[in-house]
Amino acid sequence: MYVISMLTIAALSVLSTVFAQPGTEDFIHLETLWNAAHRTADAEALDRLWASDLEVDVPGMAPISKPEALAFARTGRMRFERYETSQIKVRTYGDTAVVTGRLQRTRTVDNRQRADDWRFTKVFTRQAGTWRVVSFHASESPPSP
Repeated sequence: MYVISMLTIAALSVLSTVFAQPGTEDFIHLETLWNAAHRTADAEALDRLWASDLEVDVPGMAPISKPEALAFARTGRMRFERYETSQIKVRTYGDTAVVTGRLQRTRTVDNRQRADDWRFTKVFTRQAGTWRVVSFHASESPPSP
């Protein structure tokens, strides 16, 4: 009886690992990679983080696709001095995750520096075991009280 119980516990442990939902720390790590890739203009890292059907919707710009976003990133026309996310909230639903939070960034475009303070939503999907962003949406953050 003891052996059967131990085997059952071992099997359940393996299954819980295989089918476990990712934790907040997994997406915090992806946020760290995303932010660093923007600060260092690492288009190849962004390519790995983005799904092939990515859509980006941010204030002041028309929606853009992954090829358009990568082409722009590779031009080097925009440099980020600051790219930080905070107030991260993660919700997972099987192979989909919604990550929301605050994005504060400082960027230089055409020798003009601008600062953004946005609320963002990223929708991730798990594709072949890897989480990729399929949608990134940002909007102006409301004024702080």
